[in-house]
Amino acid sequence: MVSIGFDIGSSSIKCSLFDVETGRTIDSDFHPKEEMKIDSPKAGWAEQNPETWWEYAKLLTRNLISKNNIKPEAVKSIGISYQMHGLVLVDENRNVLRPSIIWCDSRAVEIGNRAFKEIGEEYCLNNLLNSPGNFTASKLKWVKDNEPDIYAKIFKAMLPGDFIAMKLTGEINTTVSGLSEGIFWDFKENQISEKIFDYYCIDKKLLPDIVPTFSVQGKILPEVAEELGLNKETVVSYRAGDQPNNAFSLNVLNPGEIAATAGTSGVVYAVIDRLNYDKLSRVNQFAHVNHSHENPRIGVLLCINGTGIMNSYLRKNMGEGLSYDKMNQMSSEIEIGSEGLVVLPFGNGAERVFENKNIGAQFLNIDLNRHGKAHFFRAAQEGIAFTFKYGIDIIRQMGLDINVIRAGKANMFLSPIFKSTFTNIIDAAVELYDTDGSVGAARGAALGAGLFKSPEEAFRNLTKFEVIEPENSQKEITNEAYNNWLANLKKFI
Repeated sequence: MVSIGFDIGSSSIKCSLFDVETGRTIDSDFHPKEEMKIDSPKAGWAEQNPETWWEYAKLLTRNLISKNNIKPEAVKSIGISYQMHGLVLVDENRNVLRPSIIWCDSRAVEIGNRAFKEIGEEYCLNNLLNSPGNFTASKLKWVKDNEPDIYAKIFKAMLPGDFIAMKLTGEINTTVSGLSEGIFWDFKENQISEKIFDYYCIDKKLLPDIVPTFSVQGKILPEVAEELGLNKETVVSYRAGDQPNNAFSLNVLNPGEIAATAGTSGVVYAVIDRLNYDKLSRVNQFAHVNHSHENPRIGVLLCINGTGIMNSYLRKNMGEGLSYDKMNQMSSEIEIGSEGLVVLPFGNGAERVFENKNIGAQFLNIDLNRHGKAHFFRAAQEGIAFTFKYGIDIIRQMGLDINVIRAGKANMFLSPIFKSTFTNIIDAAVELYDTDGSVGAARGAALGAGLFKSPEEAFRNLTKFEVIEPENSQKEITNEAYNNWLANLKKFI
């Protein structure tokens, strides 16, 4: 039995084939090979065409099915992980009305900030667990206010994963976890938030129907099955935002368990069993994949827009022709602290951790006689790790103990410099596993379709690659470098 997992990212689309009997990945691929374009028609805007995601998902599926000689009847389930907080709008004919306003778009910041004050901070924090901020509900309000002709044609407003599920099955639905990430969900009332819709003057009918995260959410359309080489009995049986899904892929389901990722953006995701919030909404709380009103499972999400994208930016603009491995090698020749050079790795939209300020990327204390490319490469990786430290300190202030963090061995966690800096400044061990978002989505789909009877069975063959422990000999100098970085950061926030 085979389960397919999609990870609908903003940098690329990834697809994995997962063998349910062995609990192993058969094959994976991603497309495009260079980072997918993000359109920015105006400063602070970020958009992508949802149909592009779908075309790439189809291309990957066809290629992997053909390459691995998978028989159509072997494929039983499909799971979807997707970039969070995006907005996809379709009309009655299921045609896309405008490009998706994606997660790092900043246009709705002031709409959300105003709603936070006028709806009331007490209600927002106690019931929504967040400020409405720059999330999907506020983006939908922006369309209503600024593109009324488009708004009038909306049949359904969806998250990116809901759109891919619609293309597969023809069904339009969503999950409580998804609604919570859009700031549509009232945790206290256990229903869609009446106050958000009343305040924004938006009709609740625009939202899809709700289905459980782990469940048969629809069979794939016959024409889709034929095009992709699949069985028309194949079901979509799991969907989740990329960060709840990343946590699920690492078997982070219970209170006190913590996951991290450091791709284009950086995330720490901790599971708690109570409704809690940061008073300044610098970290956010959403329904985890296994949340229920009776047994709360809340994901505390620290999201940093500007992390791996800074490393990518330097490679494109300063390291042309260099591989990431070569950049890492050059970084290793520079001492901790990068000889005073400081990189603030932002510039990818408003940062929640700074109360939705967009401070831009900054290169500080440049010495033209001492600092070369290697210093910039090292300072960027240190700056990314230090940004995690800044956010994790906020999570610790909420009363969460952080001793061990789980992550996939991918992206920035492939870099020795980043791993060392991260563990030493966080003062916590990091466990690296053989998994990623698309594999996690495939596991989730197998669980949702009943091919696995429990999460314990689903994760019986999850492989741990590596454990990185803090190095006492480097903690002091790393902390000195962090304090210098923090002093420079405070000039901008």
